[in-house]
Amino acid sequence: MNIWIWAVVLIAAVWAAHWGAEQLDEPLKKLRRQWGLTQVAGAAFVGLAAASPEIGINTASAIRGVSDIGLGTMLGSNIIAIPILVTTAYWASRREQLGDKDDPELGEDFDTHARHRQQRLLRVEKTAVSVQAIPYLAIIAVVAVLTLPKSVRGLQPIDGLVMAIVYLAYLGQAVFRGRQQGREVQWTKQETLRAIAGVVVLAVGAYFTVRATENIVGAIGISEIIGGLFITAPMAMLPELFATWSVTRSGQVTAATTSVIGDHAVTMTIAFVPLALATAPVNDLQLYSVNLAFVALMPALYAAFIHWGGREHGFQFWQVLVLDSVYLIYLYIMLFGVLNVL
Repeated sequence: MNIWIWAVVLIAAVWAAHWGAEQLDEPLKKLRRQWGLTQVAGAAFVGLAAASPEIGINTASAIRGVSDIGLGTMLGSNIIAIPILVTTAYWASRREQLGDKDDPELGEDFDTHARHRQQRLLRVEKTAVSVQAIPYLAIIAVVAVLTLPKSVRGLQPIDGLVMAIVYLAYLGQAVFRGRQQGREVQWTKQETLRAIAGVVVLAVGAYFTVRATENIVGAIGISEIIGGLFITAPMAMLPELFATWSVTRSGQVTAATTSVIGDHAVTMTIAFVPLALATAPVNDLQLYSVNLAFVALMPALYAAFIHWGGREHGFQFWQVLVLDSVYLIYLYIMLFGVLNVL
């Protein structure tokens, strides 16, 4: 097939995978409300839906024997997501009123939000640092210990078991540190059927995402891991970008900006499992190390900016620009330091 046809297939497959994931989103949100989880703690749980396309892509990559596509997508999406989604949330929050002013769970009061707009601040609950960012950094440290040392370099089945246990620990601390009074919710048959349909469409979309990336990288003549980093990962981000804009506009600013960490935590643990079971080697240590370093740097900056950025926790405009600049630095290092394109 022509490369442009595969490009169209890739776009359609990515959107199909995210549509499937969206069908899981509402049931997980209902569980969050039923179990009394805060927006920050619930983001760790709802991240299962957000990261399910990556889980599907990694599973399809492992089954087809092209684990480098999954590995590249996993690393690439975890680098680009924080600057892109924080920037999106910042600009979405610039409107005069967010959410429904009659719903006490959503948004800020008008005067508070007006002050934050004047201060050029994207207000985020400070618990995002302790409940989300710091545990996520611990997850990355575990990944480094499992995959970087020469004696154990790469992904082995035992690594998958360890990361599954790590995710359960991460989810447990988020849930038990963020419990509130639960609320009664109603479940419908239609929601159940949509969730089942979502899983099916997600699986099909993930499979064709991998197939399309395989054919595109083959036609261009680049490695599978580069295809995952710079083709599949950015494409996989687009539906999340629109979702972040919508959630921020609804008034759930903290949920919009912390769900990215919950997504990443799932990506680096549960989505890690199929690649580990397939035993994926690290063929280019420099490339892998540079990417893993930036996977850690982004949430470190995220946590630092929220906690120490000002008297009120959140992101100021200059901090949003710094996150975007760090991604540009990453691209420069990759292109001219690692890949040596010139």
